Amino acid sequence: MPRSLDKPPWLRVRAPTDPKFREIRDLISTRGLRTVCTASRCPNTSECWSSGNATFMILGDICTRNCGFCAVPYGNPNGEIDSDEVEKIAEIVEELRLSHVVITSVTRDDLADGGAGQFASVVRSVRKQSRETTIELLVPDFNGDEASIQTVVESHPDVLGHNLETVKRLQARVRDRRASYEQSLQVLRRMGEIDETIFVKSSLMLGLGESEEEVVETMEDLLEAGVDFLTLGQYLQPKGGRLQISEYIPPDRFQDYRKNALDIGFRFVAAGPFVRSSYKAMEALDSV
Repeated sequence: MPRSLDKPPWLRVRAPTDPKFREIRDLISTRGLRTVCTASRCPNTSECWSSGNATFMILGDICTRNCGFCAVPYGNPNGEIDSDEVEKIAEIVEELRLSHVVITSVTRDDLADGGAGQFASVVRSVRKQSRETTIELLVPDFNGDEASIQTVVESHPDVLGHNLETVKRLQARVRDRRASYEQSLQVLRRMGEIDETIFVKSSLMLGLGESEEEVVETMEDLLEAGVDFLTLGQYLQPKGGRLQISEYIPPDRFQDYRKNALDIGFRFVAAGPFVRSSYKAMEALDSV
């Protein structure tokens, strides 16, 4: 087994102190909702919650995909859906007066539509109760199903994202065998083709053994697929995750990638060791 890498000094996280953080944490816990922020122990939780942004996870906590980078429980949810979560999320968004909300999920291959209808229902419900809140969806690939992609696009979120995760060479090692580089690019492409007014977003994890040339090539492929917003962050092995870190990417290299991505045409890029898919999500919309 390879020796674990020592964590560099730039990967230090400050403890949350803002009162808004505690308010959101306590209310989410009381309502029995799940957030990616807490489930993944995201290092940006305090910053995002304090600025009125949060990321909710729908469709349960059992994933039908078994990706190497993720520690979410793998299994078959047997078609189960929480019928109350749509209204719960709409209510908490209204109560907390969130300016921007991100909705994501585990992958649900056990559902005929992959959960697309539940995503659309959340968008409609939040829109009804919080008209000023901007909405971002981060969706699975739906096995490339056109009808499911159409369903989430037609719910008209402000931002619609799907993560490519890593470079082409590493896809088979990093992601579940049912995911693929080409399928993810096609899902992203179709999102923008169906509705050109929606901003399309994707994300890459770095530090998995990719070369700088591969990162640049992947960014070019994402741009060609119509992606507007891009985030680049350091992969950090979660507790229970089986995929090890190959390298800690220094902050200055992240900034070089960011400059390159902006130079070739992305409309917004967030890049850094702690950047995650929904990091500075509201800022992306404010910049266009």
